[in-house]
Amino acid sequence: MPLNPLNKPPTDFTPPPNLKRIRKGLVLINTGNGKGKTTAGFGMMLRAWGRGMNSMAVQFIKSEKSKYGEQMAAEKIGIEMIPAGRGFSWTSKDLTEDEALAQNGWQIAKEKISSGEYDVIMLDEITYPVTWGWIDVDEVIEVIANKPEMLNLIITGRDAHKKLVDVADLVTEMKEIKHPYADQGIPAQKGVEF
Repeated sequence: MPLNPLNKPPTDFTPPPNLKRIRKGLVLINTGNGKGKTTAGFGMMLRAWGRGMNSMAVQFIKSEKSKYGEQMAAEKIGIEMIPAGRGFSWTSKDLTEDEALAQNGWQIAKEKISSGEYDVIMLDEITYPVTWGWIDVDEVIEVIANKPEMLNLIITGRDAHKKLVDVADLVTEMKEIKHPYADQGIPAQKGVEF
């Protein structure tokens, strides 16, 4: 899309008729096969932190034994992050342990969501355990339906379940066009991927 020096909305944007300003917590999904889903979620959490809002994340794949850049940054500025996985589940030799960790992460997430203490909660990479049947999608939908009114909930991960997409206020699909590893064999880079 070309730059618009007149600060007008793009020509393909038409606001709904009788647009009313509604204040409510949103459900946002970052999905798709491209990079940037978690990064976009953390960008929103950082924006909320800058506004004095209380944010936290439960990471359903990341391991507490690993230290990722976003975890180190969150720790420095006081954003709570709970890793609830074992790393890349597709390399696991015992998926029952991965499933148990995901279930534990979901219990923690439900407590955080219902606590009323947060303005923004990210369920990072929850789409995977939902897709694999480790976390029941209907239970996730029920928790979303009963979340505090002003809580913004960010859901990330590939292949977001249709039921999650249906209840979300905003769904963004990250589409891979080119990838340094797939196209050039360049491995994950510190500060970019982790």
